[in-house]
Amino acid sequence: MASYIERSLGDGEKIVARAHFPWVYTISAWARFLVPLTVLMVLVSFTQGRPAPFSTDDPLTWLIILTAVATLFGFYLFAMLLALRATTEIGVTSHRFVEKTGLFALRTNEIALHNIEGVRVNQSVAGRVFNYGTVRIEGTGVDAVTTPSIADPVAFVKAIQTAREQAPR
Repeated sequence: MASYIERSLGDGEKIVARAHFPWVYTISAWARFLVPLTVLMVLVSFTQGRPAPFSTDDPLTWLIILTAVATLFGFYLFAMLLALRATTEIGVTSHRFVEKTGLFALRTNEIALHNIEGVRVNQSVAGRVFNYGTVRIEGTGVDAVTTPSIADPVAFVKAIQTAREQAPR
């Protein structure tokens, strides 16, 4: 099935660049689930061979319950982050910047290239080291659009600038 950006192309319009989520995003999503799950498994292993492994008087029981709740919350965050990654498209065509999110409910931000006034990259120290960050695109007559963290934001900005120079007016 074609992506939203491909389906929305006008006559003579081509995709110039696509943004992708960085690998750090995926690792972060997995860590939110696997770290508390690992801690939970270690705590449960401490109960093996104990006379009353789960009693309400035992502080270990309460720690296991707390860690189980953290694991469920971590799984929820994991699912939400991966769903966002799977349902988000960010790209630049020969005529516009496009950001689409959502699977069932669709939300798009589109800015014609000739309406883009400024583009800014925002990278933390970790973002500089692992080459990811956000891009803020400011247009005339529209609100600014800030992307989620994307891989190689400087190259994406370069693609926007190149497309702007070659865009028909």
